Amino acid sequence: MRTLLFLLEKEFKQIFRNKGIIRTIFIAPVIQLILMPLAADFSVKNINLAVVDHDHSTYSQILINKITASGHFKIAAYNASYKEALTTIEQDKADLALEIPEHFERNLVRENYQKVYVAINAIEGTKASLGGGYLASIINSFNADIRLKWIQPDHISPSPTIGITATNWYNIFLDFHLFIVPGILVTLLTAMGSMQAAFNIVQEKERGTIEQINVTPIKKHIFILGKLIPFLVLSTVIFTIGLLVARVFYGIIPVGSFVVLYGSLIIYLFAMLGLGLLISTYSETQQQAMSLSFFFINVFNMMSGLFTSVDSMPAWAHTVIQTFPSTHFIIIMRMVVLKGSGFGDITYHLAAMFIIGLIFNTWAVLNYRKTT
Repeated sequence: MRTLLFLLEKEFKQIFRNKGIIRTIFIAPVIQLILMPLAADFSVKNINLAVVDHDHSTYSQILINKITASGHFKIAAYNASYKEALTTIEQDKADLALEIPEHFERNLVRENYQKVYVAINAIEGTKASLGGGYLASIINSFNADIRLKWIQPDHISPSPTIGITATNWYNIFLDFHLFIVPGILVTLLTAMGSMQAAFNIVQEKERGTIEQINVTPIKKHIFILGKLIPFLVLSTVIFTIGLLVARVFYGIIPVGSFVVLYGSLIIYLFAMLGLGLLISTYSETQQQAMSLSFFFINVFNMMSGLFTSVDSMPAWAHTVIQTFPSTHFIIIMRMVVLKGSGFGDITYHLAAMFIIGLIFNTWAVLNYRKTT
């Protein structure tokens, strides 16, 4: 125990002497947590629409006004022909083109039927699908409005209808920040914790001080613990600062217990710092450690469910990401922050993170070569 305390004293002194590490660990995550949720928004707005109105009627103008009033679209151009509208799309000045045919109002009134044509720029798939969906929904709403206006209730027999009442649980106003901020905080912990842990042993190798430690009677597991605990403490501080930033800037107050949050955090850091230490045992230079760390961090960020739903991934990917600690901790964060879940609700995810962490840390201890 005394040996471990001496190692911890040495590690903390080294960390706080390096001003660059302090700025990287504390200042960078705060700035990223403030800015990233403002930029990373799943909703699609300001979709550029090219309009070709061959009818120039009252109804066509009502439809165009309804589209622009939705807040999702802005008129990029009024074109005289579909060919001009398509050129606007080809020049990336518009994302969609809406063509309203001649006699749109007349056919709608006389024949109760009319078509409009929508062309979608599908280069950016997400924007195309959402934009097309928004536009179709608005046109359907317009169609329902005019049907309601024309139908005379006194002249038709009543028909059964189904009323729908929807309630948003856990996120009443569908606030995007409530969903994304906890996930971004996890990614910052992943980057800061695992990367700094990976650099730590490598720095000892580059400075030559690792040789001095190797000739001492310090056991391998004590040495690994001495490297893991300081970054576990610093990552906990980063997490606390992140919760404060989330509360001050986004008004996010966890519904669940802080005991559950911090208990889950310790297990998560046990896994991620173990990965960082494992990477450091395989690396001889900081460049190697950085490359390996970036590889794992990018894979975790892209596949852990931060931006895309895990359930929508193929079966093989769903199986693979169960081995990612960040996947489980993102789920835990959202469950505790939004739903107020307790330890009983997240037992599976805690067990998975602990097993993964046990494998990483055991592997790091066994792989560390201590020569005398």
